[in-house]
Amino acid sequence: MGNRILLLEDDISLVDGLNYSLTRKGFDMEIVRTVKEAMGRLPRMDSYDLLILDVTLPDGTGFEVCEKIRRQGNPIPILFLTASDEEVNVIRGLDSGGDDYVIKPFRLGELCSRIHALLRRTGQSQPAILECGDISIDLMASRVSLRGVALDLTGAEYRLICLLVRNANRVLTRSAILNELWDNSGDFVDDNTLSVYVRRLREKIELNPSRPQHLITVRGFGYQWNEATV
Repeated sequence: MGNRILLLEDDISLVDGLNYSLTRKGFDMEIVRTVKEAMGRLPRMDSYDLLILDVTLPDGTGFEVCEKIRRQGNPIPILFLTASDEEVNVIRGLDSGGDDYVIKPFRLGELCSRIHALLRRTGQSQPAILECGDISIDLMASRVSLRGVALDLTGAEYRLICLLVRNANRVLTRSAILNELWDNSGDFVDDNTLSVYVRRLREKIELNPSRPQHLITVRGFGYQWNEATV
């Protein structure tokens, strides 16, 4: 089972989206929608690996929850979600004991990068090797091997193959892939560039790139990673 995250957020549409997306990425999610509910989880806070706290809730703020947890001496990583980029909110969040913050609206890729960074910093990120057919991905070393031979991939190609392998045998739409390929440099990938990445990746992993066995095009939808060993 993946790292366990407690999400405190009252926006139902955002909750549904984050719960779905982060669960698909291997996180074990628990949702609370009020400060009172979050406070009720304090006795078993040690069962979580990370907290994501919205700042403004119907019955208080995420700052209150954070301050209470820190007064108990719990060092659990805490990430704030704030709809405001006002410096005072950022400072208040960090002063209350928060470790990082993300400003709404945000891209899922950005949030996941922050989550993984916090878990790595606190030693709670679970080292993992993704294996799928004859592909092996060492997530700690950012290295991909095909039938035991390391592949020379660009950063974008690496992110693309990780996304596809994590969702093996599922169809990913082009728009979903484009949204996920955000990186910390703020670079964004357009539709034409994605086609180039797919072609180059096929040239590196497929025995016959013109008849791919791994990276399959699902016409009208997007792409699918076939788990079968070639």
